[in-house]
Amino acid sequence: MKKLICVKDVETAEKQGQKVVYIDCDTIVTPSAKDLARNSGIEFSTETPVPEAKKSCEVEVPCEVKGSCEVKGSCETKASELEKVFENGIDSEVIYKVFKVMMDKGLLNGVIDLITNKKPYLAETDTIGLKIVRGSSVKYEALDTGNPNDKVFYQEIINADDGSSMNAGFITIEDCKFDWETECQELYYVVEGTLTVTVDDKVYTAHPGDSVFFPKGAKIAFGSPDKMKAFYATY
Repeated sequence: MKKLICVKDVETAEKQGQKVVYIDCDTIVTPSAKDLARNSGIEFSTETPVPEAKKSCEVEVPCEVKGSCEVKGSCETKASELEKVFENGIDSEVIYKVFKVMMDKGLLNGVIDLITNKKPYLAETDTIGLKIVRGSSVKYEALDTGNPNDKVFYQEIINADDGSSMNAGFITIEDCKFDWETECQELYYVVEGTLTVTVDDKVYTAHPGDSVFFPKGAKIAFGSPDKMKAFYATY
């Protein structure tokens, strides 16, 4: 779970005589907290704290440094994207309280996962198993067709992690053609562009709104003369 550091946290650190506050990738520091820390001579560090002899007035702030934070400042870079919401003169402390409540209730999990690249898309979920994936947020990755020049990209958005017995996602094919053998039943719904399917030298064409089904073991060739986007489901 993300941790937010606000002005009160910096004030507490200052009263305790701390000059360094240790943070990790799961820490978000509000702009006002950064300003107060700078004026108070307090630094935020992603380095592993060095054990010291504790004085009665000192409190050690634990910090677990994640692998992605090996370079100092990487945490601040990731957190800066979320900090944009604190701009334009809005009271950051009020927003901090709102965010903290929402985070405690798990209402920001999808947003935070997207910003920190834990998931390649933004989604809303419910305890009953419901999942809504925001199509405009989906980040695609290259599909290995055997030809590095092929412009074929996809992203799976539904799988066993969601408790589903089928997989589903999006695929795009741009001005290329490649061989394909289905390892299971596959269904495609063309969203935009033109999809061509070649079976034994015979070419079939599907347009936006069309659906295409393949049984397991079908040997075909996918292609598109333009840029095609389709939603797919496999079982």
